[in-house]
Amino acid sequence: MATLHRSRFNGVRSWLVLFAPGALGACGEPPDEARGEGGGQLSITLGAVTQGVESSDDDGAVPTGDGSVFDVAAEGGGQASVGDGATGCKKVDFLFVIDNSSSMSEEQDALIASFPGFIQTIQSTLTDAQDHHIMVTDTDAAWGGDCSLLCGFFGGFCPSIPDYPCATGAPSVCDATLGAGVTYPIGSHATNHRCNFATGARYMDSSEPDLSGAFQCAARVGSDGESDEMAMSAMVGALSEDLGAPGSCNEGFVRDDAILVVTIITDEEDKGSTGTPEGWYANIVASKKGDASAVVMLGLVNDVDQPAPSCSAQVEDAVKLRSFVEMFPNHTRGSVCAPSFNSFFEDAVALIDQTCDEFVPAG
Repeated sequence: MATLHRSRFNGVRSWLVLFAPGALGACGEPPDEARGEGGGQLSITLGAVTQGVESSDDDGAVPTGDGSVFDVAAEGGGQASVGDGATGCKKVDFLFVIDNSSSMSEEQDALIASFPGFIQTIQSTLTDAQDHHIMVTDTDAAWGGDCSLLCGFFGGFCPSIPDYPCATGAPSVCDATLGAGVTYPIGSHATNHRCNFATGARYMDSSEPDLSGAFQCAARVGSDGESDEMAMSAMVGALSEDLGAPGSCNEGFVRDDAILVVTIITDEEDKGSTGTPEGWYANIVASKKGDASAVVMLGLVNDVDQPAPSCSAQVEDAVKLRSFVEMFPNHTRGSVCAPSFNSFFEDAVALIDQTCDEFVPAG
């Protein structure tokens, strides 16, 4: 079982294929959504990642034997003084950053299984905060894997993934943008159809008729992603002003008068993202107008730093990710290798509830 924190921060497939001119066009017509020129892999260029602020001395992590690391609770984590003095949140924005590399299918299943209980507990506990935005992003900008090329060569069939929807055509710009909300997970172990949220946006809200079903559609991001995961770049991009601008992929997701709950699910260290933990922290806090206490950071990462880890010892210790998560006044960390995430999310609700109660909306 994970424990809450309040601490102070002062497998590769190879194909050799010769394509005849026009062969790729056999995949069928693309959807009506806007798409990038050439139908190739697209990505955004994130703004400069700031170095942030320096971390304080170690707060004294206390290791336990259950696959998690717990900080000694620190009083007075700090809260920005903004708004008109009224406290308490009415809105919560949930961002899930899900690793879609080849080792993550079981972890995605565990997340999907835990979501209904998590959101039901949120709804019954945060009685004054029933307005939720929920968005999923994965950890690379690729879309379609090998099948996006092989469908045309093999006459509308992908030999490695027989149920791959070859007729879907080229991706939209947002489908292939790092940090954009996922609405069409495609590839091995993926949903392989468009999610069509009731919002018409790239995120769900609390009015979604089948919220658990919609989340399952988005969260099954598959296992065809790049092995050099970029969880932090995806997270920073998802919350950036560029992707949140009018007409952009994530328009309307982040709200100034909502608390932000970020959940990171990955079994590897982040070696693909640019920047540093301090810079990533600074960018996330900037998305909340400088109020770090308006963020709840939940990390489901590997636990090889623990005396009795659940994850394989061959996995690289997620030093940077762990450091990043623990910078936030409101955070908790659990093992991504746990057979179930139920207890992790059950405990996280109490932290989210406390953060919501103490929130001072920007005025």
